[in-house]
Amino acid sequence: MQMGIVVGRITATRKDENLVGTKLLITQPIGLDGQVLPNPIIAVDTVGAGIGERVIYVTGSMASRAIRNKDAPIDAAIIGIIDSLEGTTLGG
Repeated sequence: MQMGIVVGRITATRKDENLVGTKLLITQPIGLDGQVLPNPIIAVDTVGAGIGERVIYVTGSMASRAIRNKDAPIDAAIIGIIDSLEGTTLGG
């Protein structure tokens, strides 16, 4: 699992029929310290996340397990909205 911030929404009127009804969000990966990491991704939202929210997302085969339609061609899925983050920082 990884953390990210939702920075936008994708609207695609033409897409694979197995993606009809899904919400696609642009997610910017972030580190544990909140630092923005490179390479934003497009993820299927499974929890009702919105722009500006910190989220937990999965990629690869775990992403396809996160949605009901197992035939949907996805490789990233938002599976949680982060309410708070507590603990120590790495490296210190």
